[in-house]
Amino acid sequence: MDIIFVLVCAGLAGFVDAVVGGGGLILVPAMFSAYPNAPSATLLGNNKSVSLWGTLFAAWNFSRRISLPWARLAPAVACSLLSAFAGAWCLGLLPSTWLRLALPFILLTLLIYTWVSKRLGQAHAPLFKGRQETLMLMGVAWAIGFYDGFFGPGTGSFLIFILVRYLGYDFLHASSTAKVLNSASNAAALCLFIAQGQIWWHLAIPMAVCNVAGSFAGTTLAVRLGSNFVRWMFLLVVSALIVKTAWDAYGGWLRALLLT
Repeated sequence: MDIIFVLVCAGLAGFVDAVVGGGGLILVPAMFSAYPNAPSATLLGNNKSVSLWGTLFAAWNFSRRISLPWARLAPAVACSLLSAFAGAWCLGLLPSTWLRLALPFILLTLLIYTWVSKRLGQAHAPLFKGRQETLMLMGVAWAIGFYDGFFGPGTGSFLIFILVRYLGYDFLHASSTAKVLNSASNAAALCLFIAQGQIWWHLAIPMAVCNVAGSFAGTTLAVRLGSNFVRWMFLLVVSALIVKTAWDAYGGWLRALLLT
């Protein structure tokens, strides 16, 4: 029954991740619930191995339907890959406690801004062209790739928000571009997990198949329903991220307060 449970969750995670990111909100807790005695690194490594395939498929499926600036994206993909390696390398050197405490409030700011700005991301009107757009994409990819390797939660949401707010993309193009960049940072993290022998291939492969199936459904629906659908999914996932990250950061303090 455990494997059926995680396979279903992998499919749901693929659907959510394909549209706005945040599939880990579904799959990671499911894996920890199904395999409570497994090492955390193994479960997180399997999540990365599954989400990579779903993200890659989403990027490919979006690219068949939406025009993406591949010439300007290629350098950004390289930046995302390298910076994710750098972030993962720094993971053992720098404390992430402050980031864990600040993350719920950062996400709340994104949520409020997006909610109030009704027209944000509804029209695709890139603010930069040519080399300027390339440099902007590289800067975004480097910063968010490093964050993904170093910490991770909300990576897809941050990418989409920055592309919409600061590069002038609509939500649909931002989600498509985010999938391409996120694929690179996921690949970097996965390489480290594989090198450490943390992947359960007998479970990761069928989960990846389910994740890709969910990704196909998510990308197809996103293209059909457009930016407004992606915007509402973004608001929903960011709201869930706020609850999850706030509990992770402050839940222990709350429990201690209630017990005193």
